[in-house]
Amino acid sequence: MADPKGFLTTPRETACTRPVAERLGDWNEVYVPGSLLPIISKQAGRCMDCGIPFCHNGCPLGNLIPEWNDFAYREDWTAASERLHATNNFPEFTGRLCPAPCESACVLGINQPAVTIKNVEVSIIDKAWDNGDVTPQAPERLSGKTAAVIGSGPAGLAAAQQLTRAGHTVVVYERADRIGGLLRYGIPEFKMEKVHINRRIEQMRAEGTKFRTGVEVGRDVTATDLRKRFDAVVIAAGATVSRDLPVPGRDLKGIHFAMEYLPLANKVQEGDFMAPPITAEGKHVVVIGGGDTGADCVGTAHRQGAASVTQLEIMPRPSEDRPAGQPWPTFPMLYKVTSAHEEGGERIYSVSTTHFEGDEDGNVQALHLVEVAFEDGKLVQKPGTERVLPAQLVTLAMGFTGTDQENGLTAQFGLGMDARGNIERDASYATNVDGVFVAGDAGRGQSLIVWAIAEGRSAARGVDRFLTGTSALPYPVKPTDRSITV
Repeated sequence: MADPKGFLTTPRETACTRPVAERLGDWNEVYVPGSLLPIISKQAGRCMDCGIPFCHNGCPLGNLIPEWNDFAYREDWTAASERLHATNNFPEFTGRLCPAPCESACVLGINQPAVTIKNVEVSIIDKAWDNGDVTPQAPERLSGKTAAVIGSGPAGLAAAQQLTRAGHTVVVYERADRIGGLLRYGIPEFKMEKVHINRRIEQMRAEGTKFRTGVEVGRDVTATDLRKRFDAVVIAAGATVSRDLPVPGRDLKGIHFAMEYLPLANKVQEGDFMAPPITAEGKHVVVIGGGDTGADCVGTAHRQGAASVTQLEIMPRPSEDRPAGQPWPTFPMLYKVTSAHEEGGERIYSVSTTHFEGDEDGNVQALHLVEVAFEDGKLVQKPGTERVLPAQLVTLAMGFTGTDQENGLTAQFGLGMDARGNIERDASYATNVDGVFVAGDAGRGQSLIVWAIAEGRSAARGVDRFLTGTSALPYPVKPTDRSITV
């Protein structure tokens, strides 16, 4: 146990964010650099080293949280990094982007603020990079087997790294022009600077993983080609089909999916554009969807100089306290104020868009909405609550409905699909096609980054067993476990 009295004597402290006026002037991460270093050891000392660490259950990766908390408390950063990497390929991603279901399951959280597990995690990995503790782990010998990974998001990268380290020759195919999937183009720079992706890619290249960008499997390369070239295939293409809003006026100019809007802002940061082709500058912006992707649109619009930003959510405003139906140690749906919400704008709950209104040139100018409520389990409109919002830019951030089937990938492989538009798989992540596996959102549906990494690691074990008959790779999660899905 780190500090036997730490949870009694040390209050919870978290990373400090930079002043709003300062961070709106750039695209750097919102946190004050180095703000965790003076406090993180004591924060790690709040860990109670519980006899039954429920944080393990809350984390799909099974992270050894009490162990690396103890090392962080003692400032043994090398040992902390070793324990952290034992279960997580990319803790710098989860430490910045994961909603931390481990903290919801923290035993201390029953009657006190939980341990700042996420902040400890990101501190350990940032220290590891600074100290040179993160180095390539090339395999001692090659197996002679080959594997293709389709998609370079967290699931694909985790699967590729595990398979490479197992000695297989791995090629990652990515249809975008850069590696990273939604980490690269869906997550704004102010939430995670892309240097964290870039240096992991360099580590993976040094280990032997090969990357092919600008290649869309199903169009540029067929499934038949891949099956001839490789002994196994892992599909980690994500759930990239955005949920649409089929209401009158949807075809007006200025209405875009979030994944049309956000990547262009990131491409500016990559140097591809001087200014984004779709911008919020000087416009009244409405974001439809109250989740994390919607918040990303809000923060992006603020930095682009929007005249106003309004975020709409069809569901009621969540509670600030744990609901009775979501008891500890489950992951509760709570009211969150993200860094983007701290920067301004309005959030409106329990409303539904009825139609859009445009000008004579076909540009969206206004959004009509109505308040809604649940009655007998059905969502109904409340008469007399109609209102109009000015809107020159609308982003649809209502989630995703499944993996892309228009490019022919699923049809060419002959994959079985479930009713939710996901690729079916068994307990080893194998599809109905011999030698073809699936991991992450493509098989699970829209979910969390920590689930993607866990599934990538688990699928790699299934592939390794398929290729060699046995596997020493870990198996953190089974595909039937859906206890923490959004």
